[in-house]
Amino acid sequence: MPEIDPTDHEIAALGPKIKDVDDPDQIEAMLDLEASGEDRTAVVTLLEDRLEKLTAADEAVDPTAVDLSEMTVADVANLVRDVDDADVLRALLERERAGEDRKTAKSRIESRIESIEGSEEEDGDGPAYVPPEEKYPELDHPTSEKRWVEGTVDGTYRDMWVYCETQQGELIDVSREMLGKARRMMDQYNGEATDEADDEAPTQDYGGDEDGAPEEVVAVLIGDGVGELADEAIAYGADRVVYHEDERLGRFRHQPYTEIFCHMCRDSAFAFRDYHEPRYTLFPATHNGRDLSALVQGELDSGLASDCSGLYIEDAMISNPAKTGQAGDSKEFERILHMKRPDFSGFEYSTILCIDKPHRDFHPQGGSVIPGSFAVPDPDPEREGEVVEHDMQLDESWFSVAVTEYDQLDDGVDLTGHEVVVAMGRGIGDDPTRGIELGLELVDAFEDAAFGLSRGVITSSYSFDGHVEQYVGEDRQIGESGQVVEPDVYVAAGISGAIQHKVGMDESDTIVAVNTDPEADIREFSDYFVEGDLFEVLPRLTEALESGELATAMQEVSDD
Repeated sequence: MPEIDPTDHEIAALGPKIKDVDDPDQIEAMLDLEASGEDRTAVVTLLEDRLEKLTAADEAVDPTAVDLSEMTVADVANLVRDVDDADVLRALLERERAGEDRKTAKSRIESRIESIEGSEEEDGDGPAYVPPEEKYPELDHPTSEKRWVEGTVDGTYRDMWVYCETQQGELIDVSREMLGKARRMMDQYNGEATDEADDEAPTQDYGGDEDGAPEEVVAVLIGDGVGELADEAIAYGADRVVYHEDERLGRFRHQPYTEIFCHMCRDSAFAFRDYHEPRYTLFPATHNGRDLSALVQGELDSGLASDCSGLYIEDAMISNPAKTGQAGDSKEFERILHMKRPDFSGFEYSTILCIDKPHRDFHPQGGSVIPGSFAVPDPDPEREGEVVEHDMQLDESWFSVAVTEYDQLDDGVDLTGHEVVVAMGRGIGDDPTRGIELGLELVDAFEDAAFGLSRGVITSSYSFDGHVEQYVGEDRQIGESGQVVEPDVYVAAGISGAIQHKVGMDESDTIVAVNTDPEADIREFSDYFVEGDLFEVLPRLTEALESGELATAMQEVSDD
């Protein structure tokens, strides 16, 4: 007898429940119960889809026998990532050349071979290393030209620094999210892991730094009157708060903010900073945070993973000769911040590593975090920490541009925390005003729902009439450059499913997509896909909700 009896549930409630079932036998038993009971087509389809996902995950693909003609380029790329035998890869390459002969697929296989063996031009020992100051004696300093930058080798790096952005004298939510996430990561990093569940791969226990001392979360506050927020930053997870106050910093400014941050973490004389640079830095992926993160990491001669939605720390085994210094060698890099971000090539997500190379250290390892990626933790007002004021002479030339007038935007709309989100896309193009109205009517039919939009609607040149116009603004955008939502039910009407939008909603428990294109990308990650015109489908869904017959309506529109 399965733990869940499908005949006891409506389909809308069953979808979220079976997502937690990982045993194919349980799903098989549920199918039997449904078949002997009501035998609802939509429920059977739901269970069969779940069973297919579970069984597919258990089927290992044999690279020596797989039929490449039945695989997409993305499938080939995912396959070769786990193949470490160069001979097997060469055989795959020959089969691809003799078959589909796809340029991108061949490139993926060739790149994997090169990462294992090194390029043919590489000498086994590699060229002798010559320091930049000797190789280019005409330069007055090794970092005068970025091509020849020489990083600190075997430097001392500690702590995770978190830039906490403020607005109107308050921490913004993403700052609180990052502090909470940093706190969880560093607790486990220091060997103090709690039983609190996290939605990311587990951060590795290191027992502190290389000498066994615990590493800390350092919050950075820059602005006018920001010292008043230090206690709040500590309550959300910081061990130490470093702040710089100046009335000229009430608005974000590129150069002074960059100079102050870099001076804090690299050149300051703080008693606690007995290291060259931080080990890790985090920034919010907001308009200002994106600017600051790139400027700071560039000034510190390190890399940046932008717009991340997942973070964890663990060791990484790397075979790329550019990182190991020797073709064919593998090297274990320790304490690496793994930064998950959307992959614009279409492989859904990439994990970015900012790792050293011979004669060159890359620290801090840094990334910017998409707002809404992590839960805002509950503050602990009893937490204690150190508050340090930063002192630095600010150059007047950094303030040569004065802002004399500006408009203050409204607080905007928070789409998070709702049970249902209804989002509209370019499918409203035939009648934009009526399309938005239909979405709003569906929202009203739910007890707790919010109305969102894809970027395509925001950036379009649609003309809206009457009251509808007030519902079309950037504050309702969902996706990589908008809000991230995780409702129980997400209705995507007329949305194609680009990866940028997927980032903002793919953690929803149940995704219902309505689209006229049966090949739309969103179909691949929807729980229910209704092939139809939103102008016809949404009124039927609204009517079904109001009459309490949603399950029946879902089955009917699916059959249509």
